[in-house]
Amino acid sequence: MSEAPAPMRYLQGYSAELLTRVRELVEQGRLTQTVQLRHPQAHDVRSDSALYAHVAALRSRHMRHAEPLSKVVFDNKMLAGRYAALETLGTHSTVARVQGGRLKAKHEIRIASIFKQAPAPLLNMIVVHELAHLKVREHDKAFYALCLHMEPDYHQLEFDTRLWLTALELEGPGTA
Repeated sequence: MSEAPAPMRYLQGYSAELLTRVRELVEQGRLTQTVQLRHPQAHDVRSDSALYAHVAALRSRHMRHAEPLSKVVFDNKMLAGRYAALETLGTHSTVARVQGGRLKAKHEIRIASIFKQAPAPLLNMIVVHELAHLKVREHDKAFYALCLHMEPDYHQLEFDTRLWLTALELEGPGTA
């Protein structure tokens, strides 16, 4: 199987039939429109403080007993280039240090700034993904079960996020 062209890199691993349907939407100039019709809801999370409040609300609703977050920010460096990996849409990191003889961990979530303009459900999918890493490090069955607990449409939203990113890459910012 040949490697997918660069604009379809977000969709690698999906079936040939599905990729053909996406290519048809691209050729017809309907990919952006399709994503917008599926997710017309915008969000008003534009600042780091608004993002922190948004993440904290989801964490409080679904993961009350998870460790607290010390920092939640939009990161301008993520997804900066045309060839950035999908894995850089968001990150969860733990900074551990000894404080008074005890080991303390600080948890940080960084979300790619491009999600300031994403439809609301796509931002939520990224947030849910990063929150799940508070409990489960690996992308295994337990991780995805937790994602589905927080967002029942998680898998569809992940695919739609990949479509949105593909549309952005092909048609430029402000179109998707």
